Amino acid sequence: MEETMPFKTLHSREYQGHKKKVHSVAWNCSGTKLASGSVDQTARVWHIEPHGHGKAKDIELKGHTDSVDQLCWDPKHADLIATASGDKTVRLWDARSGKCSQQAELSGENINITYKPDGTHIAVGNRDDELTIMDVRKFKPIHKRKFNYEVNEIAWNMTGDMFFLTTGNGTVEVLAYPSLRAVGTLMAHTAGCYCIAIDPRGRYFAVGSADSLVSLWDIKEMLCVRTFTKLEWPVRTISFNHTGEYIASASEDLFIDISNVQTGRSVHQIPCRAAMNSVEWNPKYNLLAYAGDDKNKYQADEGVFRIFGFESA
Repeated sequence: MEETMPFKTLHSREYQGHKKKVHSVAWNCSGTKLASGSVDQTARVWHIEPHGHGKAKDIELKGHTDSVDQLCWDPKHADLIATASGDKTVRLWDARSGKCSQQAELSGENINITYKPDGTHIAVGNRDDELTIMDVRKFKPIHKRKFNYEVNEIAWNMTGDMFFLTTGNGTVEVLAYPSLRAVGTLMAHTAGCYCIAIDPRGRYFAVGSADSLVSLWDIKEMLCVRTFTKLEWPVRTISFNHTGEYIASASEDLFIDISNVQTGRSVHQIPCRAAMNSVEWNPKYNLLAYAGDDKNKYQADEGVFRIFGFESA
C-alpha cells in the first residue's frame, strides 16, 4: 500500500505571525527557512526544523508600504530574499539581519517575482502586464517590456535560456533568453493560465488554469503529456516536489491535491478551510508550505500559513 498512499499519516502545522492574510510562501535553497509575504505589508522569515518540534523563530522584514504579493529566494544564497509589493518597489533583504540591502522603484504595482536559476537576474511582473528584468548586482532594470495581453505568472527554465509567461488568453508564451524574442505560443488551456511551475529535474513544466485543469508539458518537445483533473475551481498555485515525483495544486476547492506526476493519479488531499494563494514544496524534503484566505470565527483575516508533511501534528 505504501506507494499508493505516501502521505496518509502525515500532519500539518500552523504558523502565526502576520496580521493579515498571507499571499506568498517560499523556501530558501537549503530548505531550512521559509519566507511568508502578507497583505500586512511585511514579509517574515521562519527557521523550520524539518524534524524538529519547537516553536519556529521568525524575523520580520519591515519597509514595504503596501501588500507583499510575492517573494522569492536567491537560488544560490540561503539568506538573500527578494520581495515584490503593490508599493511599486522591489526589495532585496538579508534574512539573517532582517535588513533591506537594496531597493528599486518600478513603474507599477508588482505582483510576480522570480529569480533566474543562476541567481544573476530577477524578473518582475506588474498589474499593467509589464515585465521588468533586473540585474541583481546593480539592482537596476536591464529589460522592460509591456505586453498587450494579461500576463500572469512568469518563470525561467532550469538552464535560463528560455522564459515563460502564462497569459489571460489561455496561452503560454515562450521567449528566448536573454533576447526575449518570441519562440512560440502554446495553446495550453480554454481559459486564462494563472500559474506555472518548472520540474526540478528539468523534464517538464506544469500550468494551472482558470479552467480548473493542470497541464503537464514535456519541456523538450513542448507537448502536453497529461492533465490533472482533480480540482473544480480555477487553479491558483502549483508546485513540484524536490524529486519531481509529485505535483501539488490548489484553488478555491477546500483541499490541496497532490498527484503523482507520472501516472496523473491523485495520491493525497490536504483539507483546507479557504481558497489557497500559494503552495510550495521544500527543495530537500517532502514538506509543503501553503497559505490562503483563511478567516477566523469573526470573519477577519487569520494571517497564518501551514506546512504539511510532519510526522506529528
